[in-house]
Amino acid sequence: MRVIVITDPEFLPGEAEAVTALLDAGAWRVHVRKPGAHAEDVSVLLEAVPARYYSRISLHDCHDLVLRYGLGGVHLNSRNPVPPSGFAGLVSRSCHSFEELGRYAGQCDYMFLSPVFDSISKRGYSSHFSLEDIKSKSGIVNDRVFALGGVSADNIGLLPDAGFGGAAVLGYIWEPFRLDHNCAALSERLRNLMNSAY
Repeated sequence: MRVIVITDPEFLPGEAEAVTALLDAGAWRVHVRKPGAHAEDVSVLLEAVPARYYSRISLHDCHDLVLRYGLGGVHLNSRNPVPPSGFAGLVSRSCHSFEELGRYAGQCDYMFLSPVFDSISKRGYSSHFSLEDIKSKSGIVNDRVFALGGVSADNIGLLPDAGFGGAAVLGYIWEPFRLDHNCAALSERLRNLMNSAY
């Protein structure tokens, strides 16, 4: 099962080293999501990550930087509804309903469906779906759909049977790192998560 790590919305001390460690440890992609951040600040983060990993990084905002750095992906949202002109990499989008998955399937290489479980990083943001409902949508939830929201080592093993092709994680990875800034522990959490998927 492919695992995408979404960055914390805030810039964190040691974050570039952490992003590098996650990619070293086997994260399929890292999504840089910094709502409201200036392009210059996102550039500082990107420039501290080895260029060999740029093809495995997607941006949620500041899409002009995708072309400047040759990054591999853009994530579409209400602020950025279309990829930048000339972009030929992976396109993704967040969806919050089965209807949205159907609507955007032809425009995206992969999509997030959220929240599948109760969110870890957004307190009070509860699951909108039951796994039984998801299983009943096997034509819509497929290997191009990643579960987002509350994914942890305790529940990731439920996702393949529900039809998901992967998981996107945020809180499970970053909440402890915000306290300890320990890249070795961060990498171990990711490996534990990936091992728990099967």
